[in-house]
Amino acid sequence: MALNGNEATTAAVKLALKEHSWLHLACHGCQEIDDPLKSAFALYDGRLSLSDLMVTTADNAELAFLSACQTAVGDEKIPEESMHLAAGMLAVGYKGVIATMWSIQDDDAPLIVEAYYKKLLELRASGTLGPGETGAAYALHEAAKRLREKVGDKSVVRWAPFVHFGI
Repeated sequence: MALNGNEATTAAVKLALKEHSWLHLACHGCQEIDDPLKSAFALYDGRLSLSDLMVTTADNAELAFLSACQTAVGDEKIPEESMHLAAGMLAVGYKGVIATMWSIQDDDAPLIVEAYYKKLLELRASGTLGPGETGAAYALHEAAKRLREKVGDKSVVRWAPFVHFGI
């Protein structure tokens, strides 16, 4: 299922969270350091905030890919707390979440996404994953490696913001 343009409403995304085991959000994300529960994804009709996510349950949730800026940004004043959009997805019930620690370049996201899903589907089809393994961390490693090969080691700010949380 794909929600594009005016279909990507807060209500439609909340419903999709409950109905689908994988979620891929390609939108703007913003972190509100002063009030982390107001951190949100920008959707067609408004913001889907961390507080909205915290009251949503996704029973069959497996993987969420947050292809948006600043979805795993914390507050340097309280480094022991993880109140960001990626943590919200874990609270909803996702076993694994791919997120970004800072703003990403628009042309890097498609490369990461394509390499990630290619490797993830390859791992799933190969039968090499152990019990409880989703393959998400392996797939992200491969995707970041591809971007790193393209942009070079010195462009760490481009390939390092992508992180995996969960299993």
